[in-house]
Order: sequence, then C-alpha cells, then structure tokens
Amino acid sequence: MIEQAHERSAAYGIPRTAAPDYGPLGKTDLKALLEQNQVLHQHAVPVMETLYEQIINTHNMVILTDVNGLIIHTLGDADFLEKADRVALSRGVAWSERSKGTNAIGTAIAEKMPTIVHADQHYLEANSFLTCSAAPIFDVMGNVIGVLDVTGDQHNFHKHTMALVRMSAQMIENQLFASSFQDAIKLSFHSRPEFLGTLMEGIACFDSDGRFLSASRSGLFQLGLSLSALQAHTFSSLFGLPVSALHEHYRTAAPGLLTLCLHNGVRVYAKSQSLKRQSAAARHVLDNAREPQIAQVAETRPKLSSLHYLDTGDEQVARAIDKLKRVIGRDISVLVTGETGTGKELLAQAVHNDSPRKSGPFVAVNCASIPETLIESELFGYEDGAFTGARKKGNVGKILQANGGTLFLDEIGDMPLNLQARLLRVLQERMVTPLGSSKSIPVNLALICATNRNLREMIGKGEFRDDLYYRLNGLVVRLPPLRERSDLGIVIEKVLATESEGRQYRIAPAVMQVFHAHGWPGNFRQLTNLLRTAIVMTDADMEIRLEHLPEDFLEDMEAISAPAASSATTTQPASSLEVLEMDAIQQALQRHQGNVSAAAKALGVSRNTIYRKLAALKSD
Repeated sequence: MIEQAHERSAAYGIPRTAAPDYGPLGKTDLKALLEQNQVLHQHAVPVMETLYEQIINTHNMVILTDVNGLIIHTLGDADFLEKADRVALSRGVAWSERSKGTNAIGTAIAEKMPTIVHADQHYLEANSFLTCSAAPIFDVMGNVIGVLDVTGDQHNFHKHTMALVRMSAQMIENQLFASSFQDAIKLSFHSRPEFLGTLMEGIACFDSDGRFLSASRSGLFQLGLSLSALQAHTFSSLFGLPVSALHEHYRTAAPGLLTLCLHNGVRVYAKSQSLKRQSAAARHVLDNAREPQIAQVAETRPKLSSLHYLDTGDEQVARAIDKLKRVIGRDISVLVTGETGTGKELLAQAVHNDSPRKSGPFVAVNCASIPETLIESELFGYEDGAFTGARKKGNVGKILQANGGTLFLDEIGDMPLNLQARLLRVLQERMVTPLGSSKSIPVNLALICATNRNLREMIGKGEFRDDLYYRLNGLVVRLPPLRERSDLGIVIEKVLATESEGRQYRIAPAVMQVFHAHGWPGNFRQLTNLLRTAIVMTDADMEIRLEHLPEDFLEDMEAISAPAASSATTTQPASSLEVLEMDAIQQALQRHQGNVSAAAKALGVSRNTIYRKLAALKSD
C-alpha cells in the first residue's frame, strides 16, 4: 500500500523535499467547510474527546477531516500541537495525497481503508518525524465522508492506537447511521447475544412495509451481501419472517431477544430499536445520496465476489470456475452442489458479478428458510387482496425482483413439489403470474440453484420432479468441503484479510498444524466464525495462538485424536495435538506464576480442563 501511495505522490509531481504548505482556507471558506460537514462534526467531536482522553499526555493529537482531507477539528497535547503547526496540521489545511503526498489521512481516503504511515514512510521528508493512524468514516450508503486520525511523534508509536481509531470511527458511523434513520425499523443482530449493544452488532434498517433501506458496515458483513445487492431485499427475504411477525413480537408485555435465521442459514439473535414508520427525512437520505466529489484512485484490490478472487489454487475449485467462465452469459442454468457452508452463495454472487447482468439485481432466496405457506407468495408475488393478511398493493415477488439480473435459489431441494411445477413453467415460458392475478408478466433472468442434497435420490423417492431437475442442471459444479481443499492456507489468509480490515494478523505454526488436522464440518461458516473470535482474543502482537481458539474447537480436536492415540503402540510418542496443548498450558501457567485461574482465563478454557490435563500428564 505504501509503495503504491508513493507512486501516486510522485505522479502528482510533489518534490519529496518540498516545504510544508501553510495555505489554509480563508475565514469564509473555512466557515463554509464547517457548514457542509456540520452533521459529521456534530457526531464526531464527542467521540474525539473520548479518544483524546485515552491518549492524553502521549505527544499525540486527534484530527477530523472531510472527504477531501481538509482538517475540520483537532484536539491535542499543547507541546505536540507546537510541532504540528510546523507542518501545517491545523484547521483548514488539506492533507490529501495530492497536497501532502503519502500520509495516513490522504492514503486512507485513496485506499478507503484504515492506514498507518510511520516516520519515513511519509512521502514528504518534512513529515518523517510523525507517526499517523487514520480510519475513513463512511456514510449510510458506503461513501467515504471523512477521516479520523491520531498523529504523534514517531518515537511514541503504540500498536494499540490504530485499534482505538478504528473503534472510534465505527462509533461515529453508527451514530450517523442512527440519526439518518430515526423513524425506521432498526434491527440489531449478531450470532452471539452478548455482542448485541456493542460495536460488533450488525444494524439493518427497514421501512414500515419491511423494505430494506440500509445497513451498518458490521451489518453488511454479517449479511454477506453488498449494499447494492441488498436493495432488492426485504425483511422477509433476509430473515425468513414477514415484518408483521416483528410487530407482533413487540406487542407482548416483555419481549425478549428474537432468534432469526439469515438468508444464508446463519442463526442470529436480534432486537428492534424502533417500530415507527420511516420518516420522509430518512427516505431523503437514500434518494439523494451521491458519491462525494473527490479525485478517486482506481480500485486495485480484488472484489470479494469475483471468480478470479475465489480461485485460490485448489484443483477442484479451479475446474469448477473454468466451467462456469465458459457458460457465463450463455443462458445456461447452473446447479451448484456441496455441503452446507462451502460457499455456494458466494460462488453464485461471483458468477453474477462477472456476467453481462452484473448491473442488474442479484436476488437470493433460501428455499429452506421460508415457511412452506409463504414461499409461493415470496417467489411469485401476489395481487392486492390475494389472501388474508396480504399486503396492500400486493408484492412483486422474488422472480420479478430478479428481472434483468440473476435469481439464486439456495437449497432448491427443499422447495415443495407443487411449487416445483410452477417454477418449471416460469423457466420454460419466461412468464410469471402473481397469486390472485390472471395477468402473466414477462421475465428475463439468469438462474443459479444450489443444494446440499442428492437430487437424483430425491427423484427416485418422488420428492423432486425429474423434469425440473433436467431443466436446472445445464451445468452442475461441485464445491468441495474445506477438509478436501488443498488451499487451506490461502483461504485462511483471505478470510483474515476480510475480517481484519487492514490489520496484519498471523497464524502461529502450531495453530496452522491444528487447522490442517481438523475436519471442518461447518466448512467456511465454521472457519470464519472461529477466526473472527480468535482475532478478538489476540494480544498486541496480533498472532493467533492455541490459547485464542474456542474451547469447544480444541475439545473436538482432542476427541478426534483420542482414538488414534489409543490404537497406537505404547512406544509411540503422544499425538502432536496433545503436545501442543500441554505446551500452551505450561506456557500460560509460567506467564501467570502458576495461577491456574488466570491461566485458564487466558487460554479460554475452564480450570477443570487444566487440572485434568495436568493430572493426565502426572499419571503418565
């Protein structure tokens, strides 16, 4: 990243020996700058003050800029502010790459990701005494609107500073998000209930009819879809329940947490912040959101949902991708098979993004998560008054929502038989008739289906129509389970890069050895959740070690290795996993001066587990 930033700086024609530019905005322009960024400034200043309290007396300053790198507000230690003035770190001065070359603020804007620039990594020699940690601030539509930065003397660099900056930037984003959708239905959710109410929770907003409005960055990550892809969704398609069920839940005297199933099968806990009708102001945010007018650098990082990105060296996956590339845009249905959690929807999204239909909608439907009584209306839509409880003005349905784009039917094997006949007719005639209507509507879409079931066996049992099967399997590709893949190391690197938001986490060799030995029954879903938790547990060195792994995961490995150990001869050494476990326990006990409780807490296991392991070691 730094090397690319230096190349951009050189292309701007900035001499590395150039003196700092002290040309701040005039009073009139500065006033206009503050007025244009009033909302950002209003929500950022309290967070900046809290951040400054955590770094006070460390020769640092906290900086807020707009989307162009113009400094809006600063807080800092008096002694360092004098040094900062020497390089024009003051209100109204531009710190874009075009103005100051490589620096954390400008490079964070250019790369749209958290950035650390330390000492002589700065392009201008005059700035080499600085160390800077910056994080971009995004609005509700995913556009960069500003940067939060901590800048200090290079000799006072602390690794934890970037973590504080990122958390503070996310706090600002969440406050901006909440203020933009004050009257919308706000749903907070996470796969672990203890994370509700924290920065880790996802937030999604819907209008009173359940139509998707927007989601926080954490919400987008947990939903696994881009903001543009989510625009075609509703509360029902994402969480498997009509929005009326949410209203009913909060009519009870003491509503607890909701348990919902995401469209990708992940179970989450949720609570709603508001059930009021969306205000006109919130809709105004969506209708008038525009990309900020700044000089953008071409995106060089790979898209997460592209076939090229998914090709990570495994031969089975490479063969599947090669076949898919040959049929893209050829009006050939695709059927993806594989175990749960192998990435079937991610592959379908990649096919869509690489296809001529990429500018159209990508609509995903999990046939297993929608109740059988609702799946027909969800797929085919319905007219006003088609059935009791039907929404006024009707519902367009997922098939018509996908018109011009791609329809992804996940778990197609769970579609009821009577609806299979209707789906077949739609695919053959390219026409869809909503419930309660006599009018057929033309539809033009690409179809991708996925299943973890054996459809041929289901045909033999009369559970799946053979004519629909032969209509769906224009091309059948299989995604191998994680345990069969030869590219586990690369896959882990990519998951870490996605989860870490720019931080360089490492996997200890002992942990990688355990990962290669594990069977991964939950595939990518299990791996992603495990790494996400391990990242939170890591220390300042950002290395994931055995003590950072969940206890149930280690117990699973212990159970797997036990039969092998019992069948081995007594002259054979203990399994490598047992050796690694004991090493981790002994190191933890040593670090905590023999305190079993402290060691257990550090390892994330119970005290009884440590006592049991030590007893087994003594008996040997």
